[in-house]
Amino acid sequence: MSLKSFKPYTKSSRGTILVDKTGLWKGKPYKPLTSVNNSSKGRNNAGRITSRNHGGGHKQKYRHIDFYRRKFNMKAEVERVEYDPNRSCYIMLVKFEDGKRYYYLAPQNIKVGDKVENGPNIEIKTGNCLPLQDIPVGINIHNVELQPGAGGKIARSAGTSVTISGIDGNYSLIKMASGEVRKIDSRSLATIGVLSNPDQKNIKIGKAGRSRWLGRRPHTRGVVKNPVDHPHGGGEGKSAGGRHPVSPTGQSAKGLKTRDNKRTDKFIVKRRNKRKDTK
Repeated sequence: MSLKSFKPYTKSSRGTILVDKTGLWKGKPYKPLTSVNNSSKGRNNAGRITSRNHGGGHKQKYRHIDFYRRKFNMKAEVERVEYDPNRSCYIMLVKFEDGKRYYYLAPQNIKVGDKVENGPNIEIKTGNCLPLQDIPVGINIHNVELQPGAGGKIARSAGTSVTISGIDGNYSLIKMASGEVRKIDSRSLATIGVLSNPDQKNIKIGKAGRSRWLGRRPHTRGVVKNPVDHPHGGGEGKSAGGRHPVSPTGQSAKGLKTRDNKRTDKFIVKRRNKRKDTK
């Protein structure tokens, strides 16, 4: 897949850059693996907004992805590669020898007709899923389980992957894109390859309407609000807020650490790289 730009026939097409979806499935999704996506639009069960700037958007069907990949000792053929509105990477519909179909995350360079397989002691090949203990050091992997049988949790978005940097007893050392190195049980499953649609990060929306199609409502800066609505609000005329940037609830927006899970700290071998000062 590549990027495509548009001639500036309109103001919105000037500067618009989208991903060329040539080669993807153009029909409807596989119905038995879909359901109605009644998203909450940012509100909780009491109807109160808990996640701002969500709402509207085009009607979508949710595709049920198999992140567990526990169907072992049987090959599957890739029937089609599809666009999924619920995630940034593409998905593939595979059909096993017994006739059952599943949706999997699609890695780069996977094609219709390719064979994929799950389980231990199988070929190291793009799209195959096997335990970390069977994967050589330095191989790009995605959809990695944090615990055996818990389903893939790490590296599931477009263009992402992690690598195995070493072995420590019964654990594999996984190096994340952020630079963090984490110990994960070597019996956990992972899929070979880098995920599809790496150009997702280079998209330019082009117009406000396309954001609304995606369910994103307009975002209003805090400094133009009233003091009752935001800590940066108020002031005579145009002001800079008068304090360090914070969220509407007053939480610092400049590097405040919110991670509070001491139970899993022992599995982190190296913390992620610090952001370089851009000044």
